[in-house]
Amino acid sequence: MEKMEAAEKATCRSVDNFNPLITTIFQVSCILVISHMFHILLKPLGQPGPFAQLLAGVVVGPTLLSRIRRVEDFFIQASSAEYYMFFSFLCRMLFMFSIGLETDIPYLKRNIRVVSIVAGGGIILASICAVPLLWLLIKVFTVTKSRFPFYLLIFTVLANSASPVVIRMIAESKFDNADLGRLAIYSSLISEMSCVAFVATLTACSSTIRLVGAIIATLVTVLLIFLNNYLPFFFNKRNRHNRFLTNSELFLIIFILLAISLLVESAGYTAITCCFLAGLMFPREGKTCRTLLHKLTYAVNTFVLPVYFGYTGFQFNISKIFNKLTLILTVLIILLSAGTKIVATLAACYYLKIPRNESLILSFLLNMKGNYDLIIINSPPVPKMLWENDIHDLFLSVVVLKTLILAPVVAIWLNRGEFCAHYPTTLEILNPESELRMLACAYIPRHVSGYLSLISALSGCPNATLNPYVAHLVELPKKKKSKLMYHQLEDGDQYSDDEEYGGNDVVQITNALDSFISETKIPAHEAKIVSSFLTINQDVCNGAVDLRVSIIVLPFHKHQRVDGKMENSMEGIRTINQKVIRHAPCSVGIFLDRGQTGFQQPHGSLSVQNIATFFFGGPDDREALACSKRILMHSQVSLTVFRFIQANSSIQNSWISDASHKDEEVVMAISSIGTENEMDNVFVDTFCNRYVAQGKASLIEKYVSDGAETLVALRGILDNMYSLVIVGKGGRANSSLTIGMSDWEECPELGLVGDLLASSEMNFNGSLLVIQQHRHSEEDEALIPP
Repeated sequence: MEKMEAAEKATCRSVDNFNPLITTIFQVSCILVISHMFHILLKPLGQPGPFAQLLAGVVVGPTLLSRIRRVEDFFIQASSAEYYMFFSFLCRMLFMFSIGLETDIPYLKRNIRVVSIVAGGGIILASICAVPLLWLLIKVFTVTKSRFPFYLLIFTVLANSASPVVIRMIAESKFDNADLGRLAIYSSLISEMSCVAFVATLTACSSTIRLVGAIIATLVTVLLIFLNNYLPFFFNKRNRHNRFLTNSELFLIIFILLAISLLVESAGYTAITCCFLAGLMFPREGKTCRTLLHKLTYAVNTFVLPVYFGYTGFQFNISKIFNKLTLILTVLIILLSAGTKIVATLAACYYLKIPRNESLILSFLLNMKGNYDLIIINSPPVPKMLWENDIHDLFLSVVVLKTLILAPVVAIWLNRGEFCAHYPTTLEILNPESELRMLACAYIPRHVSGYLSLISALSGCPNATLNPYVAHLVELPKKKKSKLMYHQLEDGDQYSDDEEYGGNDVVQITNALDSFISETKIPAHEAKIVSSFLTINQDVCNGAVDLRVSIIVLPFHKHQRVDGKMENSMEGIRTINQKVIRHAPCSVGIFLDRGQTGFQQPHGSLSVQNIATFFFGGPDDREALACSKRILMHSQVSLTVFRFIQANSSIQNSWISDASHKDEEVVMAISSIGTENEMDNVFVDTFCNRYVAQGKASLIEKYVSDGAETLVALRGILDNMYSLVIVGKGGRANSSLTIGMSDWEECPELGLVGDLLASSEMNFNGSLLVIQQHRHSEEDEALIPP
C-alpha cells in the first residue's frame, strides 16, 4: 500500500501543476522578504546577513513552510529543480566575478605567503582526515562504485571555506579593512580556489574525456581574461566624458561572462574559478571597472547573495536527520570538519606568530560552509552521476547546520570590538615601511590636483604600501522629486538623483583620478559623501573609522589668486575643518595647494623638488616628521628638516658621535619616555641615524631665542625654492620659540607657524601641509597591541 502511494505521489510530481518559472520567482520573492524581516530582527543582536538569509531559506523550505502540502506542491515540482539550479548558477557567476573585482591585489601580493600557509594548513590536514572518514562512510552506505569521487566529496566538505559567507560576515561587521579581516577573506578565497583546483586536477587525470574538458575550460577562461583586458580600454575611450558606462555596454560584458561560464559548465567543470579570475584580472583603472563595481556591488549584496544563501537553506530538510544513524554521522562530520580547520589554522598561526585570540577567531571564520561544497554535493565531479539520497542529505545537512551554528558565534565574537580596533591612528607609531591608509577630502576639482601630488610623493617607498581614498564631499541640497518614470530615463541614468549631487565636479574629479591611476598605477579609491554641512564632519570621522585610516587630509578654506593674495573659497569649509580636527579618530592634515607654484606630482617628473619640514618639538611636529619619512623615500624628492632650538640650550647630536647605531630603528613607548623634550630628542636622533646619516635627508639646526628671531629665520629659509613645507600644528606648548607670533594669528586651526606660512605677507609660493597628531585616550591605548 505504501509503495502504491509513493508511486502515485511520484506520478503527480512528474507533471508540473504550476508554471515552474512563476514558482521560482515567487520562491525568490519569499526568500528576499523573509530574509529581510529576519535581518531587521537579528541585526540589533549582532547577527550577520548570511545567517538571516540562510534561516529564511530553511523557513521557506521543507523544514517548515514547505511541509504544508499545498506549499510543497507549489514550490517543489518536477522541473523546478532545473530552474533553481540555473538561478543558483547566475547568482554564483555574478558574486564570484564581483569578488574578483573587489580583491585587493597589492595586499594579496604582499601577504601571499601568510595567506597560503593559513589556507594550506587546513587543506593538507583535511586531505588526511578524509581517508578514515571515507573508510567509515563506505562501510555505512555500502559504496561499491565511484569511491574516488566520494573521496573528493568528503575532502571538499572538510577542507573548503565558503568565501562569500566569510566576506559578507566580515563586511557587515565593518571588519573588512582590518588586517585580521583581510587575512580571513583571502585565506578563505585561497582555500576555496585550491579545493576547486585540486578536485578539477584529479578529475581531469581520471579519463581522457575529462582531460579534454579541462583543456577546453582553461582555454575559454584565458579567452575571457583576454577579452576583459581589451574591452575596458575601448569602453573607457568611448565614454571619456561620462562617469559611467551605458547599460547596453554593461550588459555586453555580463553577457560575455555568462556565455563563457556556460561553456565551462558544459565542459563538466564549475565556472566559479573562471568568473573569479575574470574579475581578478579585470583592469582596475577607468570607467568600466567603476561602473561594474557601482552596479554589481548593490545588486550582489541586496539580491544575489540573499537568494543564493536562501536557496541553500531551502534545500535543507531537518526531517532527514531524525534517523539515529544519520544524526550521529552528521554530528561526527561537523565535529571532525570543525576540529580539522581549528587545529590546522591554530598550528599555522602559531608558526606565523599570530596572536592566539586572533588565531581562534580566524579558525572559526574559515569554518564557514556553503559554496563550492554545495556544488559538489548537488553536482558530483563525474558526468551523469548523482549521489544517493542518504549521502546527499547527510552532507547537505552538515553544510547548512555547521554554518547556522557557527555564524552566530563568530558574529558575537566579532562584535565585541577587540578585533576591530581602529589602529594605528597616528603616523608616529606606524612603521615607515608598513601600509599607510589615508583619507583625502575634496569639495571641488581644484582640491584633487594637490592631493594627487601628495599621494604620489607618499607612495615613493618601494617596500611600503599606500592605500589612499579620495572622498568628494558634497553639500546635500533640498530634496527634489523626479517626475520621470524609470523607462523615461536616458540610457545609463539612475532613477535616484543621488548620483547627480556634485554636478559636473563629479566627472572632473573622476577623470582626474582615472588619469592619475593610469599614469602612476597607484590604486587610489574614489568615494563620495553627500550630507548637510552641519553634519558632514561626522560622516568624515565615521568614514575614517570604517576605512581605518591613519590620517585625514582636509583642504584649506582659502586659495591663492593669480596676484598671490589669498581668497576664501567656501567659509563653510573652515567650520568643517575645525569640527573634524576636534573629533577626528586619527591624525589630521590641512593641505594648502598653491597650484603651479606649489608642490607638483613627483611621478614622471624629471626635476627634483625640494621639501622642508619645520620641527619645533611636540607631538604634532613629531607627526609631521613621521609624514616626512614617507615622502623622502621618493627619488624625485629632496627633504631638508629644520630643527628650531632654544639658543641657550645644549642638545647633543648623538647621531653624529654614535655612528654604530645609524642602521638601528629605535622603538619607543610613549609612557617610557620622561618629558616631551626627551621624546623629541629620541625621535630626531632616530630619524638622523636612519636617514640623515645615510644621505637620504638633511638636517639643519636653527638656534633662536624668541618669536622675532624665529620669524627672521623662517623668512630666510623660505627665500629658497621649497615647493612644499610640512609643519606640525601645535609645536610645544608654551614654547619661547614662538612668543609673540600669536599677535597676528588669523587661522588657529593651522597653529602659529602654519598660519604664518599660509598668509600672503610671508611671500611663500609653495604648498603647505599642517598636521595635528591624534591624541590617544586611555581606551585607545588599551587597544594598542604590544
